[in-house]
Amino acid sequence: MIRLRQGIERLVALDDERGGQGLESVAVAGAAEALDLQGQSATQRVRQRLFALATDYTAQAAWSRIDAGQLDGVEAHLERALTLAGLAQDSERAMQVWNLRAMLARQRQNYSEAVASAQAAQVTAVARRSPLHASLAYARTAVCLAHSGQARPALRHLARAEDALGKADLEQPRASWLVFYGPAELHSLTAIVRDEIGHPAEAEAASHQALAALAPSYRRNRAHTTARLALAQLHQGEIEQACETSGQVFTIMAGTSLPGRMRQLIGDFQRDLIARAPAAVAHEWMDQYRTEWSGS
Repeated sequence: MIRLRQGIERLVALDDERGGQGLESVAVAGAAEALDLQGQSATQRVRQRLFALATDYTAQAAWSRIDAGQLDGVEAHLERALTLAGLAQDSERAMQVWNLRAMLARQRQNYSEAVASAQAAQVTAVARRSPLHASLAYARTAVCLAHSGQARPALRHLARAEDALGKADLEQPRASWLVFYGPAELHSLTAIVRDEIGHPAEAEAASHQALAALAPSYRRNRAHTTARLALAQLHQGEIEQACETSGQVFTIMAGTSLPGRMRQLIGDFQRDLIARAPAAVAHEWMDQYRTEWSGS
């Protein structure tokens, strides 16, 4: 079991460094191994721990496809992960799955399902007792509400997320899937909400706060937040600065293929740049980064 725990920690570290793409098959194999060991175990406690590990691996497989922008097949992983979380009798793993379901639904632009999934994460037992988990659930709901056009409820949920995070003990040990969440991630999610509801200046400020708080190991998140910063600058009419900022994404991820989700975000930047900037500026940006973007 120790080796399996170390395996999921390695997958999470790889995801932080270069994104989730390419990790699905390893994660599926880890889940299969945990379930095989579960079948050989004699005690209920050990079986539940192995079911929990199988949930971690299966959820990681789902996230690998989400981050790669390959949404087909994610639903099957998430349904399996939710079943395994139930067998493990583990509300934290259940919340992990609902959080991913919210992200998947938002990627598919099914915003009502995204909101419902995020709200399901809010009512898990772990979110009711842990301010850290509650903060993430509120923040995820805020993002989904913002995309569904519900600005005021989104801001209310952001405020709840901030309040809950202020009550959390960030020094306490936590599950590997939740290590990423803290002030930096909340600032990053705040930037998404603010830009989506038409507050680009506040989005830019939140992006700067996120980048200042991010640990060096979170390279993929740094690149993603930098892309969000570029969008916020573009939405304020800061064309030259936005183009310069967007170029930093490729510098941060140098030597690594851009995950599909990040590639889509750069696509959003290009679309908005074409709509807002002089044609010569947009074409110059596309000429400069087309090779890096399409060949990343």
